[in-house]
Amino acid sequence: MNELISLELDDCKDGMTKAVAHTESELTKIRAGKATPSMLDGISVDYYGSATPLAQVSNINTPDARTIVIQPWEKSIIGAIEKAITDANLGINPQNDGIVIRMTIPALTEERRRDLVKKVKEEAERGRIAVRNIRKDANESIKKLKNDGVSEDEIKVGEAEVQKLTDAYIVKVDQLAELKEKDVMTV
Repeated sequence: MNELISLELDDCKDGMTKAVAHTESELTKIRAGKATPSMLDGISVDYYGSATPLAQVSNINTPDARTIVIQPWEKSIIGAIEKAITDANLGINPQNDGIVIRMTIPALTEERRRDLVKKVKEEAERGRIAVRNIRKDANESIKKLKNDGVSEDEIKVGEAEVQKLTDAYIVKVDQLAELKEKDVMTV
């Protein structure tokens, strides 16, 4: 296979890997009724004037399936942590006892589970769209290689390889979504 096409395929694979990883991280944020420290990943705390990720100013653990305990490394920032969690609008009220913050994750209703499954499907579709957009860009780049002296046959082979990659990465997105759906629907 032509060297230029190989480079395009490598770029394509990198982009698709990143798209799947992004989809996975977005799916992790959809809570499935179980307490996980990753639910708080996007939260930043005002720590001495700069926005700092919650995990860098506290210890976050889950003593049981329904509770998250956040223990700040400095007691002075417990109010800022509580405010950041409230502002994040997770639908969970933090309880501050002055030493730690406890968050109890409510059990999901059937209706809420269906809403979460819809969110999972939307996120998976965004992932599939991202993979398809990368395919489109890669195919356009491969077609432009014709000007660099790459033969029609090599271009066709390159496009076929891009399609194989696309199919494989869309299957990965579908598998992630399926696992998350099972997770959400498990009572």
